[in-house]
Amino acid sequence: MALQITIETSRGDWDAYVAAHPAATVYHEWNWRDVFGPVFGHEPIYLAVRDGARVTGVLPLVAFRSRLFGHFCCSLPFVNYGGVLADGPEVAPALMAEAARLARARGASHVELRHVARQLPDAPVRQHKVTMLLALSESVDAQWTALDNKVRNQIRKAEKSGLTAQSGGVELLDAFYKVFSVNMRDLGTPVYPPRFFAAVLRACGSRAALHVVNHEGQPVAASLTVEHRNRVEVPWASALREARQLNPNMLLYWHMLKEVIGQGGRVFDFGRSTPGEGTFHFKKQWKAEPVPLHWEYALITRAALPDQSPGSGKFGMAIELWKKLPVAVANRIGPLVIGNIP
Repeated sequence: MALQITIETSRGDWDAYVAAHPAATVYHEWNWRDVFGPVFGHEPIYLAVRDGARVTGVLPLVAFRSRLFGHFCCSLPFVNYGGVLADGPEVAPALMAEAARLARARGASHVELRHVARQLPDAPVRQHKVTMLLALSESVDAQWTALDNKVRNQIRKAEKSGLTAQSGGVELLDAFYKVFSVNMRDLGTPVYPPRFFAAVLRACGSRAALHVVNHEGQPVAASLTVEHRNRVEVPWASALREARQLNPNMLLYWHMLKEVIGQGGRVFDFGRSTPGEGTFHFKKQWKAEPVPLHWEYALITRAALPDQSPGSGKFGMAIELWKKLPVAVANRIGPLVIGNIP
């Protein structure tokens, strides 16, 4: 009997399946349609496999029409995880085949699925990224003891420099964005609009939090965390370069770790990195361990795997020019550009 694949699934059926699936991430939840679609204007295509009334697999997909990279489909853009959730070995290939069919009908060049473990052994794959995971101690004191002396000294220096940390919700969005937007400009990367982060906070509700480190009443480091089951991820974090000597990033991450341990979290997810780069080494010093990610593809009109990273060589000149923009200008232009980069 052929699998029944549909885009006509209710929010209730979808979220019930995601909630029960052991490999699900927060990004698989239905609420994220309201992040990918309304904020950037991309088309969400949420595929579900049914066995009668029972859902046996899902694939949240977003159809991109990018001025930079053309037409393609991704699961999921802007975030670290996505892809297929399936109950049996025949479900994942069927979902990918349907995703490729729909992508082809939209004139897309490829489909990209961001998996942790491989779901499609016969599909082309990139393994250029890892996620960095830290198994947490049962107490803050034990976690502190597990840190290297260098890390503890940097945290102490931040505290002695008069830095303070706080956590909250949407009331901290302005402070978070003030740091995040400056840091993105300094990196030469277009910035997401504030409404993107407001939509993330709405989608995650009480499971999302903002964290801000202040110096003399001004934010100098900030992050957004998302909790799912017993794991907390930090997909976005930034610190101001001019405050680097105060070690605000060290206090920010120690503050987050303490919060997560206090709330019973068991794993801290530092987010994805490229092995060997600076962010990889920053996360490694906290004793986080790399877990390989597998981005699997259906190639439709292209022969080679895509490289859509803004850090790829062809964007080098644009990145250097972007770093020279006034922050106000970068903040106006950035949201018009970043929606084209998955």
